[in-house]
Amino acid sequence: MQSLQLQSKPAFSWKALGWALLYFWFFSSLLQAVIYFSGYSGSTGLRDSLLFSSLWLIPVFLFPNRIRIIAAVIGVVLWAASLAALSYYVIYGQEFSQSVLYVMFETNANEASEYLSQYFSLKIVLIALAYTAVAILLWTRLRPVHIPSPWRYLVSFALLYGLILHPITVNTLIKHKPFEKTLDGLASRMEPAAPWQFISGYYQYRQQLTSLNSLLNENNALPPLANFKDSSGDAPRTLVLVIGESTQRGRMSLYGYPRETTPELDALHKSDPNFTVFNNVVTSRPYTIEILQQALTFANEKNPDLYLTQPSLMNMMKQAGYKTFWITNQQTMTARNTMLTVFSKQTDKQFYMNQQRTQSAREYDSNVLAPFKEVLADPAPKKFIIVHLLGTHIKYKFRYPDGQGKFDNNIDNVPAGLGNDELEAYNDYDSANVYNDHIIASLIKDYKATDPNGFLLYFSDHGEEVYDTPPHKTQGRNEDNPTRHMYTVPFLLWTSEKWQAAHPRDFSQDVNRKYSSSELIHTWSDLAGFTYDGFDPTRAITSPQFKETTRWIGNPYKKNALIDYDTLPYGDQIGNQ
Repeated sequence: MQSLQLQSKPAFSWKALGWALLYFWFFSSLLQAVIYFSGYSGSTGLRDSLLFSSLWLIPVFLFPNRIRIIAAVIGVVLWAASLAALSYYVIYGQEFSQSVLYVMFETNANEASEYLSQYFSLKIVLIALAYTAVAILLWTRLRPVHIPSPWRYLVSFALLYGLILHPITVNTLIKHKPFEKTLDGLASRMEPAAPWQFISGYYQYRQQLTSLNSLLNENNALPPLANFKDSSGDAPRTLVLVIGESTQRGRMSLYGYPRETTPELDALHKSDPNFTVFNNVVTSRPYTIEILQQALTFANEKNPDLYLTQPSLMNMMKQAGYKTFWITNQQTMTARNTMLTVFSKQTDKQFYMNQQRTQSAREYDSNVLAPFKEVLADPAPKKFIIVHLLGTHIKYKFRYPDGQGKFDNNIDNVPAGLGNDELEAYNDYDSANVYNDHIIASLIKDYKATDPNGFLLYFSDHGEEVYDTPPHKTQGRNEDNPTRHMYTVPFLLWTSEKWQAAHPRDFSQDVNRKYSSSELIHTWSDLAGFTYDGFDPTRAITSPQFKETTRWIGNPYKKNALIDYDTLPYGDQIGNQ
């Protein structure tokens, strides 16, 4: 009898486990696989979707004889969430993220409904039917996954511990990180898996919204600039500030780089006397948020917190009576980008063109061209437009359309000793610069076509080290181990004929002045004709009263961390004075 009882116990089946895994993976990993194999993004999303979709195996292991019921209940939720994410990707070419929620919730009902209305098309209906059919087919293949006791409990706990409890335990109890930070990190990793992209996205959206509203309320409470005057009169005008990303001037042929990476700007420089190229501008910090907290405000390396207590450039332009616009191809709502969103919300109208879940995904700055033309046509007599680009941000290959890598497999003018991966990144960066050149030139061309009264100023937030400095093994940015290429940035000014006629200026003698973009607000004020309490013309590169000062770089919140940029050793790239 005992022998018969032993024989009647169901045996573990690898095949049954395989079908269960495939069923739960299907709802999240299909989209991530498409994203990865299409070259749209890296493998991180696919990896995390596989891992965190495996959590649904726990109830299957604990109650094997009810696998069909469990899988059906869970599957309906996963199907709805994953189909919505898949449809969003098909329509918009982007992953669903908390940024999407932000844009939908912060727009009016009509604009938000436009997102939803695009789901209802024949293409989406056919995709939904096919997707549902595959899900049902996989469900019919499910069989009980029998794991003998006590192993079923141990395996279930191991899954839960490895994916959820271990990160919490290590980060909170051992590394003593704040629990909220640990939870944010865990939510970010779970986001590629259904239905967590909605749950995590909404959680992160609420987290960032709280911080955002707090900063905005503080900004709204700031008093206006005292004794403010605009000497430019009442003539209609449009002023444009274009902010680049991760573009060091040493890799631009405009600044003498031997590869032709900026052909359109090169041509403009040769043909247009109103196009000024400043040769010796550096950033104070090699990170986007940190430098813009200085460049767009009165803060600098010696006074890093003034962005919290004094008006910003956006506040100043509104005080001067300009209608203000913010067009961005940066991610909209992430823990890292909250400050950017705060700055954007200080303008009258915003265009958020990039709702990607991750920065390392294909997204092209051509996104900004259509809204830029739209804003240029706005009837407001005085307009101020900020355009924030992705520029040449890593991953460089994702910054230009597939197949447009001008320097693919090129070994001319490349540092000796680069490995295959390093050579690929080096060439991709130069190809990204070619596309960035086209975007900057297009913005100037579109602006020029309106016969404007005003000027357009472009600078990059920071540079990037891409195997430029001997021994040519460093890529990226590291404030604790700085190189010149992390800080050298392009600084370009195009002035319209109308503006030049009303405000005749000759900048030809100013182009080699040593300057830090942390003092940008004073240069902008000088160009725009503003004076007020706190304006310092000696800190404006375009002012006759300009005085060169020490260009500090480093973390101002770390003791003795500031250093003089000009004490950094030279690399061997052209154009990095």
